[in-house]
Amino acid sequence: MRKNSVHQSEMMNVTKAVIFDCDGVMFDTVKANTAYYNRVLHHFGQPEMTPVQFDFIQMHTVGESISFLFGDNESIQAAQAYRDLMGYEPFYDLMEIEPDLKPLLKKIGSQFITAIATNRSDTIGRVLEVHGLDGYFDLVVSSLDVPRPKPHPDPLLKVTDYFNIGPHQAIYIGDSELDQQAAQAAGMPLIAYRNRSLTAAAHIDRLNELELLLDSEQTLFSG
Repeated sequence: MRKNSVHQSEMMNVTKAVIFDCDGVMFDTVKANTAYYNRVLHHFGQPEMTPVQFDFIQMHTVGESISFLFGDNESIQAAQAYRDLMGYEPFYDLMEIEPDLKPLLKKIGSQFITAIATNRSDTIGRVLEVHGLDGYFDLVVSSLDVPRPKPHPDPLLKVTDYFNIGPHQAIYIGDSELDQQAAQAAGMPLIAYRNRSLTAAAHIDRLNELELLLDSEQTLFSG
C-alpha cells in the first residue's frame, strides 16, 4: 500500500470539498504567534511562553489561549484589553505562506469547493488580504462564526451545511489533535499535514502532495 493511499470506505466517489486549517497548514505561524503572545506576556511582566504553552496557543482560539496563559479573571480581562489595543497588524508579515498553497488552489479550485475552517477569530480576513488570498476560497469559517470552535465539529459542519453536502463529501487538511478530533466528530476524513502521529485517511508533508493525491486517486475523489 502506498504511503498516501486513502481508505476507500471513507472517501470513495463522494469528495466535493477540500477544507483547510490555517495555522500550521496554510501558513507556518511559529514566528508570528510566538512574537504575538510573547509581546502580550512581556507587557504584563510575564516570562516568554514555554513549549507547552506554545503548543496550546497554536491549536486554540485567541480567547482560550489568553485564558490559558493568564489564569485568573482579572489578568485575563487586562490581557484581552491589551490584545485588542495592540492588534495583530505587526505580525501578519511574520506568517510564512506555504509555497505550494496558491498553485494548489488554482489547480483544484475549478474541481472542488475550497474552504477554510480555523480557530482564528477576527484576524483571518486580514491574513487572507495581506497574503493575496482574497477570492481563493468559497467559504471561510472562523471561531467567531460558530457556537463552538474545534475540537468540536461545528466549523466543519458549517461548511458542509452551507454547500448542502454531507461531511463524508469533504476532506479536512489539518495538523493538530484538535483537527483530528473535529474531523472525527464531524464524520469527515482527515488529511494529516506534517503530523504522522494523527489518525488520518492520508498523511502528507507538502501541500503539493495533496494535488498528487487528488490526481492519483481521482476515482476515489470524483463526485
